[in-house]
Amino acid sequence: MKKLVDTAMGRNADAVPIASGDIVVSQWVRFKCRYGCKGYAKHLGCPPYTPSVEETRQMISEYETGLLLRFEGIPGHPDLKPDEIPMDFHPFFRDLILWVNGTVHYLEKMAFYDGFYKAFGMGAYPCIYCEHQHCVAEEETGIVDESVRRKCRHLDLVRPSMEGAGIDVFATARNAGWILNTIPCRNMEYGKIVHGNIVSIGLVLLE
Repeated sequence: MKKLVDTAMGRNADAVPIASGDIVVSQWVRFKCRYGCKGYAKHLGCPPYTPSVEETRQMISEYETGLLLRFEGIPGHPDLKPDEIPMDFHPFFRDLILWVNGTVHYLEKMAFYDGFYKAFGMGAYPCIYCEHQHCVAEEETGIVDESVRRKCRHLDLVRPSMEGAGIDVFATARNAGWILNTIPCRNMEYGKIVHGNIVSIGLVLLE
């Protein structure tokens, strides 16, 4: 655990152990993804391609502990202003998403090769590994179906986001001693956050 914590700190992330029983899984979280997020069904790390709430709950019950990760700020945008954020803001936050999800994946892989063969990570935000391309899920026409995952260009890297798998990130962070706040947006405009001082959370389950 100390090795993983030190590695996380080396990647500018805080990390604390968390008991699996303190990871909160709730049905309402998936509703927030399904109704209100413009990324729904467009990325393979997001619903409806992610595990169901019940699958997530059962899977977490098979672990004893995890490592909760905290990332502060947005790389390259410490003094972010709402007018700087484009309408299609997903690529704009690419460095942030890669920082979070890349760190989660790296720690999962490190734990696995150190003998924690059940190690499994969950990141945050819609996946953005396909640089200069849309996710195959967004390119696909017709019925939204799990089978599209076979066409993923980065099957080795993509993991479900915590929220996409039904984890209440706010309650889980609070159980680890971290208080999160919703991100203020100018005039409550979707995506027009008023500053870059945000907190992102990731998780690596261990056994």
